[in-house]
Amino acid sequence: MSTRIIVSAALLILIACNRNENKFDASGTFEADEVIVSAEASGQILSLNITEGQRIPKDSVVGQIDPQNLRLQKEQVQASIQALGEKTSDVTPQVKLLKDQLGVQQTQLDNLMHEKVRIENLLKDDAATKKQLDDINFQIQSAKKQMDVTRQQIKVQKTNVATQNRSILSEGKPLGKKAEQLQDQLNKTNIMNPVNGTVITKYAETGEITSNGKPLYKIADLSSMNLRAYVTGAQLPKIKLGEQATVLIDSGANNYRKLPGTITWVSDKAEFTPKTIQTKDERANLVYAMKVRVKNDGYLKIGMYGEVKFIGNSQ
Repeated sequence: MSTRIIVSAALLILIACNRNENKFDASGTFEADEVIVSAEASGQILSLNITEGQRIPKDSVVGQIDPQNLRLQKEQVQASIQALGEKTSDVTPQVKLLKDQLGVQQTQLDNLMHEKVRIENLLKDDAATKKQLDDINFQIQSAKKQMDVTRQQIKVQKTNVATQNRSILSEGKPLGKKAEQLQDQLNKTNIMNPVNGTVITKYAETGEITSNGKPLYKIADLSSMNLRAYVTGAQLPKIKLGEQATVLIDSGANNYRKLPGTITWVSDKAEFTPKTIQTKDERANLVYAMKVRVKNDGYLKIGMYGEVKFIGNSQ
C-alpha cells in the first residue's frame, strides 16, 4: 500500500513539474507576411501557371494577360511619329533656286565692274563722259542691293522652314512619351511574382477576364512566421524588442515542441482582450499585441495556436 502511495505521489510531482515547466506567459496564433498579387493590366488571362502550395521565387513570370490591345495602340503611336517626318519640309530646293539666282546676280555685278573700269580708262582719254561713269556706278549699287535682298531671302526661307519643322516635330515628344507609357503597360501584362514565397490562395484562372487591381493570388514567405500574442500592461515592462523567447507548440496530449523565437514588435496601443486569446492574467481588460518571429521548420501553419514564454520568466 505504501509503495502505491509513493508511486502516485511521484507521478503527481512529475505532472506538476511538467506543467510548471511549460507554463506560458502569453498565447496567440501564427501568421505570415502575406502579399496579395493583383493584375496590373486589363484583359483576358492567357496563362497563370501557379498552384496553391507551390513555392515561387521572386521576379519570376508566372503568367500573362492578353497584350494585343496595348500592342496595337503602341504601333499606332509609332506610326504617328513616323508620319511627322513626312510632314516636314525640305528647304534645299528653295535655297538652291535662290543661290542660283544669286550666282547670276554676281555675274552681272562682275560685268558691271568690268564695264566701270573700261569707262574710267576712256574718261582719262576724254573718250567717255562723266554721266556714263555715274550711270555704271548706279547700276553697280543696284546690283549689290539685289544681291543683298537675295541673301536675305535665303536666310528667311531657312528660318521659316526650320520654324515650321520644329512645330511639327515638337508633336513627336509627347507621342514618344505615350509610346514609352504603352511599353510600360505592355511589360505589366506579364504577371511578375514580387516575393519569394508559397502560394496560399489562387483567386483567378486562365481564360478569365481580369482588370487592373483585381487580385490574382495570395503568396506568403513561410520560411519564418510570426506568433501574434497579447500581454498585459504588467508584463509590458519585462518585454524588450530583439529579446529571445521560447515558443511552445502542442505535440501530442501533454507534450510541447519548443522553438526559439525573437520579439520583433510590440504595439504602442492597448486594446480589449480578443475573445480567442488567453493572457497570463485572463481578467485583464486591456492588452498589448506583440509578435515573436520564429523560423519555420515546415511544421508551423498559418492560424496554428502557440504559446510564448519569455526567457526572463523561464526560471
